[in-house]
Amino acid sequence: MLRQSNQLKLLQKLSPQQIQMMKLLQIPTASLEERIQEELEENPALENELAQPEAGSEYDLDDHDKDGDESDFGEDGEEVELSDDTAEKIDFDDFLRSEDDGERGYDYGDDYHGGDSDRQVTPARIENNFHDYLIDQLGMLVLTEKEQVIAEQVIGSIDEDGYLRRELTALVDDLAFGRNLDCSEEEINAIIHKIQQFDPPGVCVWDLKECLILQLKRMTPSDHVAKAIIVLEKYYDEFIRKHYEKIQKLLGLNDADIKNIINIIIKLNPKPGSTFAVLNKAESYIIPDFFVFNNNSILELTLNSKNAPELRVSDGYKEMLRSYERNKSKDKKQKEAVMFIKQKLDAAKWFIDAIKQRQHTLLHTMQAILNFQKEFFLTGDESNLRPMILKDIANVTDLDVSTVSRVANSKFVQTEYGTYKLKYFFSEALQTDSGEEVSTREVKMLLGDMVANEDKHKPLSDEQLTEMLSEKGYNIARRTVAKYREQLNIPVARLRKEL
Repeated sequence: MLRQSNQLKLLQKLSPQQIQMMKLLQIPTASLEERIQEELEENPALENELAQPEAGSEYDLDDHDKDGDESDFGEDGEEVELSDDTAEKIDFDDFLRSEDDGERGYDYGDDYHGGDSDRQVTPARIENNFHDYLIDQLGMLVLTEKEQVIAEQVIGSIDEDGYLRRELTALVDDLAFGRNLDCSEEEINAIIHKIQQFDPPGVCVWDLKECLILQLKRMTPSDHVAKAIIVLEKYYDEFIRKHYEKIQKLLGLNDADIKNIINIIIKLNPKPGSTFAVLNKAESYIIPDFFVFNNNSILELTLNSKNAPELRVSDGYKEMLRSYERNKSKDKKQKEAVMFIKQKLDAAKWFIDAIKQRQHTLLHTMQAILNFQKEFFLTGDESNLRPMILKDIANVTDLDVSTVSRVANSKFVQTEYGTYKLKYFFSEALQTDSGEEVSTREVKMLLGDMVANEDKHKPLSDEQLTEMLSEKGYNIARRTVAKYREQLNIPVARLRKEL
């Protein structure tokens, strides 16, 4: 028998405004401008003021209205009152008039829509990418119609590094199903060999070994180049493991010859298509979210002006809402339109409040980081970085750890010593023999210096690095040293060895 009962549960749910705030908080400045533009396009009740603050202008925390009256749509917290003249200018019935009545509806005028004669076209820069470069070279070959289709399919299967990522059997299937072309593996392989003669040298191959060999075959012939080809063809595994002594004995080479051969190979390009990727990608620049200035040992923090856009609620939409309140005859169609206007006004105000709250949280968190790592921002010396974790900043700011993590994610601060990612200032603590707590970043710096100053003919092993750190008062395990070495992208001792 089923029994019905009442239960009281306490559940924690996030409101749509809180979710929107969290999403805005974690995106960097470079993406914020795009996000604001999307909101401006989706919500006509939101406007961007023409007056923009200067770059690097400081945002006042006191300007943030934390209470935020949801029913108030006026600027500076004042209620908007319409004069009789304004009410006459906006005819609410005209706005609601549908296109079925033969009218265009609310008329924005020619100044809003603009004519074709007033449109200006901004010329766009066009650059050929890696695949276009290969297709252009394809035009210099004399091919049949079938070979042309095969060649285009092969080039389309080459990745940005220049490698062919589809096997012959897969290419046969691609041409059969995608191009309705029946061909054999031998026909495809013949086209691949022709494309391998294209520039840059080493393209259209399946692995690194073949890529390097193709580049060597395109070089000016010499005894050392011929020996380098033999090394890669017969002793590739020994080469990548840096077993140079074994290769030297097998080929009967002296020290000078093996050194010249190795130098020729290591100067080859393992990713022949990467040069085009670097030229065409505009992702190498960084837009800082904060600026820190040292004014006579007084640190001044400012927020990037792109984090503080001048947004406001549309006066036109507020006036339309007031016009409806003055209208005595209210039909169903008008009520639906008013609901739409109110939703857009609410969304605009919520978005503006979220942007202001984002600015407040960013500055509040960054100020705590600045105070915590004051010695570093004054001197720029990485050894002055104190151990700091997310919880330390969360305790100071009274924010949740997840909120601090969102602030630190993908955010940058520009100082007189360079531009740093906020996550750079967070590190675990490590206790020395004297009982002093130091940042693990300091240990990594010391580890990097040891490797940089080591004898490359006899590089230091992890055990030797552990002993050297222990002599300096840092008692850490060998596996920890190995972990720090990997985080610094330092290979093992065998791979650091040089002839």
